[in-house]
Amino acid sequence: MGPDPRLKWVVTLMVVTQMVASYLVKDLPWKWVFFWAYAFGGCINHSMTLAIHDISHNVAFGHRTTRWNRLFGMFANLPVGVPYATSFKKYHVDHHRFLAGDGLDVDVPTAFEGHFFCSPGRKLLWLVLQPVFYVLRPLCVNPKPFSAMEVLNIGVQLAYDLLVYWLCGAKAVIYMVAGSVLAMGLHPLSGHFIAEHYMYAQGYDTASYYGPLNWITFNVGYHMEHHDFPSIPGSRLPQVKKIAPEYYENLPFHNSWVRVLWDFVFKEALGPFARVKRKYKAL
Repeated sequence: MGPDPRLKWVVTLMVVTQMVASYLVKDLPWKWVFFWAYAFGGCINHSMTLAIHDISHNVAFGHRTTRWNRLFGMFANLPVGVPYATSFKKYHVDHHRFLAGDGLDVDVPTAFEGHFFCSPGRKLLWLVLQPVFYVLRPLCVNPKPFSAMEVLNIGVQLAYDLLVYWLCGAKAVIYMVAGSVLAMGLHPLSGHFIAEHYMYAQGYDTASYYGPLNWITFNVGYHMEHHDFPSIPGSRLPQVKKIAPEYYENLPFHNSWVRVLWDFVFKEALGPFARVKRKYKAL
């Protein structure tokens, strides 16, 4: 257990990389801005969202310094372009505490999503629109009041976006935001959204992935391990599987996130409704 002392340096390097990339694209034609946003910046930004996921579990500075974790999450949020790190923390707690809880876990698609996005074409559109639903779903399913830290997150992010616009122009800002939106939609890395909690194997609402994309996603593929031990940094989750192989080696797992996306679109049994839903007693 305990914090990961390397995480803050890895995240800082990623933020600096995106700062440099934002400067380098400022004079490119628009088609190349979007190309690099999808192929390069989007990969970094998607990886950064998973760093923010790790930070939300206080693994950057430890549980005794939660404020430093929240502030560092805002720093990691900068190249994403849209303020969300603090709000993510607020709702992600419920995802772990009330996994698949009806009206509590906003990771579970709404009834509208399940009914409407039911054909291959519509499921493909749903994958493209995933970032939109991840933003809107909490407001519809389980709205919560804004906190002072969320206001600070918004202020810091807007100040950074305006600074990038002033120094590098609109293309740099679009590069950041487009990379985040594109890489969280129809992108190989976004396969983890579907792989984590959709029932590809009946009776299992959580599954892991042990492939090479874990190298750039802070081992989010070790998802069963993560839900068993959410306070362990992603960098140490492979050790969990190694220490206790008898608990994980005979469970269903995914070989490819790209295959996950393909099957999700074209298999009739899969879709937004292919989720376990649980009822929890009112607190």
